[in-house]
Formats: sequence, C-alpha cells, structure tokens
Amino acid sequence: MSVAAPKARSMKSLPKLYAIVDYACFAATTNSLAAMGIYTEALLRAGVTLIQFRDKSFDVRRMLSTARELQRLTQGRAKLIINDRLDVCLGAGGDGVHLGQDDLSPTAARAVFDYAQVKDGKNLLVGFSTHNLKQVEQADAMPIDYLAVGPVFATASKASPDPVIGLDGVRKARAATAKPLVAIGGITRKNCREVMDAGADAVAVISDLLDSPVKTVEEFLRVLG
Repeated sequence: MSVAAPKARSMKSLPKLYAIVDYACFAATTNSLAAMGIYTEALLRAGVTLIQFRDKSFDVRRMLSTARELQRLTQGRAKLIINDRLDVCLGAGGDGVHLGQDDLSPTAARAVFDYAQVKDGKNLLVGFSTHNLKQVEQADAMPIDYLAVGPVFATASKASPDPVIGLDGVRKARAATAKPLVAIGGITRKNCREVMDAGADAVAVISDLLDSPVKTVEEFLRVLG
C-alpha cells in the first residue's frame, strides 16, 4: 500500500519575536546548562513565546540534556524549536525542528513528525532556512510551517555566513511565499521595525537579546507592536 506524500502546511501565525538561545553564547561559562536555563527563564518572564535552541557542536549528549531542561522550562509557556536535530527534538519532547539547507529534508522530517503525532497528538512544527530567492521559491512548495530568510544584515553568529540579502531580499521573499516568514541575521531593536515593514512576520534574534534580556525583550515587543 502506497503512503501519500506529506502535504504542504504552514502556521496560522508567528509571534513577532523569535528568540534563539545559542549554546555558543554560553560555552565559556562555568555551567552552560545553568546559564542557559537562567537566560531562558528571563526570556519567558519577559513575554517570549517562541524559542529556538541552537547548538552547532557535535556533543549530542549535552545537546539532549540541555534541550530537555529548556523544554521543562518552556512547557505550557512557549514553543521550543530545536535547531538542526530532529532526533534531539523527539528525544527532548520539543515542539518542532528548524532545518538548514544541508540538514534532513523538510519532507522527511514531516513524515517522521506525522508518524509521531499519531502516537502523542502533538502538533510538531518544521521550519526551514533559506538564503536567496531561489531557495525561498523552492521552500514555498515544501511541507513546512514557516521559513526563515537571511542574513538580512551582517552577522557574527555564524562562522561562514551566507551573503547578506538586505531589506530588498526580505521584500522579494515576501512576494514569493505566503508562508510565515522569519527574517534573521544582524537584527536589533534599531532595525527590526524596518525588517517587519519589508514583509517579515517575525524577526529572529540572538545577540541583541543577551544583555539585560527582560528589558531588551520588552523593548523589542514595544517596537514590533
């Protein structure tokens, strides 16, 4: 018996602020797990409702234990998206996975999640990164809940970032898809409003949230409206 291919899908809406908790920002601390937990709790207290956990290292054991702790903190308060690793997402009980161009395909991830949802009824999300108009157009037909596009501005969060797309790249991405669109890369309180005005539904932020997260989140939410 043949199995039908997963259908394209998307979230009805995204919160305007998409916070990313990146292990690399806490690696130098004495206890990175505790530091990330304290930071995540501050984000939640300030009103963040969507958090991505990102760890580009290959320490899967630490990644899984951290994801489980963040899931414990976010349970019933925010969605927790795991970057890159579908296995860690399932093992930690996360709310979804965010995939890059070189990761497991969104179609394969959706097939796995559809099976998992039959078992526990949880609506697991799939996000996907794009870096140019061609990739956005391809992603529009994929079974994903939202797509990210960037870097919009220069960023230090990646060792080898893709070329900057600018606000015009966000506008072109918006014209190419009706799916929820997350803009990422060098986004701060000073430029987030113009990114939204260019067509993004949400802005993903790493660095500009690190200093005084409660105050910073409140400022972001005020600017974003």
